[in-house]
Amino acid sequence: QLQASGGGLVQAGGSLRLSCAASGRSLSTYAVAWFRQAPGKEREFVTTMSWAGVTTYADSVKGRFTISRDNAKNTVYLQMNSLKPEDTAVYYCAADEYSIRPVHYSYWGQGTQVTVSS
Repeated sequence: QLQASGGGLVQAGGSLRLSCAASGRSLSTYAVAWFRQAPGKEREFVTTMSWAGVTTYADSVKGRFTISRDNAKNTVYLQMNSLKPEDTAVYYCAADEYSIRPVHYSYWGQGTQVTVSS
């Protein structure tokens, strides 16, 4: 089970750090990822990290967002800096294969709302 937290309301240019804590299984052997979904839009890839630490970012967040993991805490993080109104969405963490496609992830958190005001 994955539990996402850390969302909230922030002004444009601000920062937030999302967390995704896992229980019941170790994340250390899985790729972990963040996706987001804005109202009326499809779920969108944000970033992923393989079990070995290889990362991929969507162009829209490259240079602003950073994914990290703490295997000792069984937790994945998403540091979001220089936030923009278009980053507003529900953010989901996921775990399974290393991929940019949601279909390749079997395990999902419940989502946490991020709202960026202009």
